[in-house]
Amino acid sequence: MDTLKKFLQVLLIASCCVFVIKNDAVEASHNVYPEFQSLAAVKVNQVHRTAFHFQPPSNWINDPNGPMYFGGLYHLFYQYNPKGAVWGNIVWAHSVSKDLINWEALEPAIYPSKPFDINGCWSGSATILPGNKPIILYTGIDPQNRQVQNYAIPANASDPYLRQWIKPDNNPLVVPDAGMNATAFRDPTTAWWIDGHWKMLVGGKRKHRGVAHLYRSKDFMHWVKAHHPFHSAPHTGMWECPDFYPVPLVGKFGLDTSKFGVDVKHVMKVSLDETRYEYYTIGKYFLEKDRYVPDKALVDGWSGLRYDYGNFYASKSFFDPAKSRRILWGWANESDTSHEDVAKGWAGIQTIPRVVWLSPDRKQLLQWPIEELETLRGQKVELNIQKLKLGDYVEVKGITAAQADVDVLFSIPSLDKAEDFDPSWTSLDAQRLCGLKGSKVQGGLGPFGLLTLASQNLEEFTPVFFRIFKAQGSRHLVLMCSDATSSSLQNNLYKPSFAGFVDIDLTSYKKLSLRSLIDHSVVESFGPWAKTCITSRVYPTLAVNKEAHLFVFNNGTETITVESLTAWSMNAPKQMNA
Repeated sequence: MDTLKKFLQVLLIASCCVFVIKNDAVEASHNVYPEFQSLAAVKVNQVHRTAFHFQPPSNWINDPNGPMYFGGLYHLFYQYNPKGAVWGNIVWAHSVSKDLINWEALEPAIYPSKPFDINGCWSGSATILPGNKPIILYTGIDPQNRQVQNYAIPANASDPYLRQWIKPDNNPLVVPDAGMNATAFRDPTTAWWIDGHWKMLVGGKRKHRGVAHLYRSKDFMHWVKAHHPFHSAPHTGMWECPDFYPVPLVGKFGLDTSKFGVDVKHVMKVSLDETRYEYYTIGKYFLEKDRYVPDKALVDGWSGLRYDYGNFYASKSFFDPAKSRRILWGWANESDTSHEDVAKGWAGIQTIPRVVWLSPDRKQLLQWPIEELETLRGQKVELNIQKLKLGDYVEVKGITAAQADVDVLFSIPSLDKAEDFDPSWTSLDAQRLCGLKGSKVQGGLGPFGLLTLASQNLEEFTPVFFRIFKAQGSRHLVLMCSDATSSSLQNNLYKPSFAGFVDIDLTSYKKLSLRSLIDHSVVESFGPWAKTCITSRVYPTLAVNKEAHLFVFNNGTETITVESLTAWSMNAPKQMNA
């Protein structure tokens, strides 16, 4: 909770909700910086702006909404403040792309204009109805400040760009029942068709319990609430931005949201506004009861599985029929202060779209950047069979280190020097353990990995690294960290030690892979076998643009070999007027 409070004190602004700290208590608020909400940027500061991540030319963005593939185009809707660099004045911005890399901005699809959304147009999803008819479900804030669920349809469904949207007057479709918390009832999911009904989920909470409310409809216009929640869990607080979808038991391909059968499992993801992190479970959808039950050993909430163990929130997935894959979008907020966001004229990015599929052991999801990203690769350098002894760090030269794609494979000769896992650490999560055992703390097997966005003399650097511990018996624990502690000489920043464990057996295959996407103020990293992902936002003062450097390093007593490393300078998309 201390980490959460520090995070919120720095940012003060969240996604589907906005939070402030009063007397050490977290309170919801939607009027955080009214003096800044409509303050247009005089000049956009380019120093930390990303080159190949999705972000508009200026102003605030948050949740990706209703991504979909329609008319030969990828459509991304997202929460956007057209008037300033902090949360407020939110509209559904709309951009389109043929390849998920080059984007063209269109006019906002939805903005407050009618009684059912006059006080806000918040997050939601898109569904493709029979006859190839797209429809948007979204949360509106009505004159009583209730959160209600609305829909919008294209003015011209034959236009592949879907430039104009209509909000019919029979909205809202769904309102909170009497006795429900009307300020905690939002973010409708993509609907699915099964057993003669459309079904959708809406996030909510009941006292301390997070809830996914289930609604059914035969015609998509008249919705009836189920008598029981689709899924819920105690002590998890408000469930924002829920997502529910099937994954095949075997293979990397994706499935339409309405797919059901013995050859699939289902994924339930929620964004917890009490932690500002996301958690998911894999389980079974019991159609006869209209309930979802996670697999045994999987838990909801704070100690559960996460898409990303870093700065990643309010995500949304969609089925891409063009390439038969499920794609995941996520929002990475800033880690500086709101005053600095106003000064630089922008805030928020979308992470690189990821393909998501079920691991072969069916215990977790795997993620990897979309293949289209590789079209931006430019100058390439390679490093092979480079031994790293204790204290070694070797620079990777010949690329733009502030804007790069790095893929490395580390080889471990022996596990004998792995540190014993102290039983007292069992009370620590991976993030706290990384803070205790950072890259500067000498170990046995590790820390070893990359020093990204590093200054020449290492006054600043963001390490992405592994450390291996020996647990009871012959089992080994692999800790993966992305540590922003030394990322900047600037003091008033949130600089956490993000981390996650990698579920991997090193006894038969003593190698660890790492891929990091480095883009000026963001480092997205993908661990071995696509199992663990961590996104960090950082703001170096020295390691910027051409002054940024990239190193491989080892601070463990066991010599590590860089078996292979390939790094590319990354070009900016030809079109990114998102």
